[in-house]
Amino acid sequence: MGPHPAVAAIRLAVRRVLHDVLNDHHRKQLDPAHEPAAPPLVLVACSGGADSMALASALAFEAPKLGVRAGGVTVDHNLQAGSGTRAAEVVTRMSSLGLAPVEAVSVTVGRAGGPEAAARDARYAALDGSAQRHGAVAVLLGHTRDDQAETVLLGLARGSGTRSLSGMAAVSGAAGRYRRPFLQLDRQTARKACMVQSLPVWDDPHNADPAYTRSRLRQEGLPALEKALGKGVVEALARTAQLSRDDADALDHWAADAGRSVRDETGRLECAKLYALPPAVRRRVLRGAVIEAGSPAGSLFARHIEEVDRLITGWRGQGAINLPGRVEARRQGGRLVIRQG
Repeated sequence: MGPHPAVAAIRLAVRRVLHDVLNDHHRKQLDPAHEPAAPPLVLVACSGGADSMALASALAFEAPKLGVRAGGVTVDHNLQAGSGTRAAEVVTRMSSLGLAPVEAVSVTVGRAGGPEAAARDARYAALDGSAQRHGAVAVLLGHTRDDQAETVLLGLARGSGTRSLSGMAAVSGAAGRYRRPFLQLDRQTARKACMVQSLPVWDDPHNADPAYTRSRLRQEGLPALEKALGKGVVEALARTAQLSRDDADALDHWAADAGRSVRDETGRLECAKLYALPPAVRRRVLRGAVIEAGSPAGSLFARHIEEVDRLITGWRGQGAINLPGRVEARRQGGRLVIRQG
């Protein structure tokens, strides 16, 4: 008799990702300049919640069969009393699954961008550090289809365009470090897999705290949408994410080529050439130029780019536009000048 369907589903998802990781690893080994390496190490980012515990168990099961070393890391955000104790418990649970190396990394969460963004930045910095210390080729994240739906809705609320609607990528980070095997699986499947395997899980109280936007969306927003529109909203939003990502990737590629064609011999942006571009492409070119000048991508919103765009499409002699990161954009002699002030 085979494993429970939920367990089989999470294992299959992880197996597919490990095959992709191995293929990438083997391609690098074919490079004559590349030093022969030990079997690749894959880490799981585990909070102790149902999603990441299901992921950790599936990684521990599948990795040895494929000749992959499997370890884990948990991040202690120091935002709740007893967080250090819980992190130590997660390390023990990962070790009991057979994962090695395993570690807990303690971080200090700042305030930039709000509590959720600051915690996310601190967490990814810790995961990057852990991967570098241990030489891991990939870090697996337990984001599910439900998380993807929430991310799409948050992007829609921000009004930040197609890229925001594309949600989380299955592969992201430097050299494709971060992999998300569960984006096609719902949260209930992960929880069921933990239950039938008797895996202890910890439910983060922050996930039910209405002080956090994502928590309100999870507890109130999505249920209200499903009540009004019927079941299938989560699946539809996840499909929207993939379609939007495909569109955004194509537009980004177009914008990269266009960005080179709209500059003069000194590298300055020519307003007439920018004006001739389709709006979606032009705004991407402008966003890239503003970020290149020093504006933090995370602080740059659609309204900022719209203001810069009006220097091209609605020129009435207006002055410089102030942007995040002390960057300013102004129109000067038929050229768009973007630089830090």
